[in-house]
Amino acid sequence: MFEKSVFDRELRMLDAMAPEGYFLALHLRFTSPLMSFTTYDQAWTDHYTDNGYVLRDPMTAWGFATTGSTRWSNKLIPDPFGIFKEAAEFGLRFGVTISCGPIRSRTIASVARADREFTDAEIAEIETLVKRLHDMTEPPQELTQAQIEALKCIADGDRHAAAAAKLGISESALKARLTSARQRLMARTTAEAIQRAKDYRLL
Repeated sequence: MFEKSVFDRELRMLDAMAPEGYFLALHLRFTSPLMSFTTYDQAWTDHYTDNGYVLRDPMTAWGFATTGSTRWSNKLIPDPFGIFKEAAEFGLRFGVTISCGPIRSRTIASVARADREFTDAEIAEIETLVKRLHDMTEPPQELTQAQIEALKCIADGDRHAAAAAKLGISESALKARLTSARQRLMARTTAEAIQRAKDYRLL
């Protein structure tokens, strides 16, 4: 079961291992992640986004093509658009990318530093941490019938009072069902929970 406090602690550990920041995309499906986080310098993030580099990033291509870990300095990974060189100009001179999970739900993470290459031991530790984050955010295979009914009512446009009346429960009971559904789907809002439930074919 997903526990936010444990998840947040693991993210802090990842942050400590990446002096120049990290990017983490958990459970990529149809190129859209369940969750994503970035702590790179905002100037690089803006530059990367403004230039649409995600579709040309050699580490994105590598991450979808295989699993495991690799340094950005791996000469076998082509970088025809010179993204590594540009990243270095923003302080991201050395990096590692981790890829794990099945292709239908891939997690890709990159960590960076400015001073030196990551050691083999550091890479192994980061890879273990990324796999833990991947496992703890595994999308649910099912929802309870009560959660499905509550989400369907809201998805159909019912307000809380109307949805509760339709289901023959109190409004507080409805809100409890929606809260548990959000937690199970790792969603911040009910709208997000509904969308994720549809994406996972749970509704």
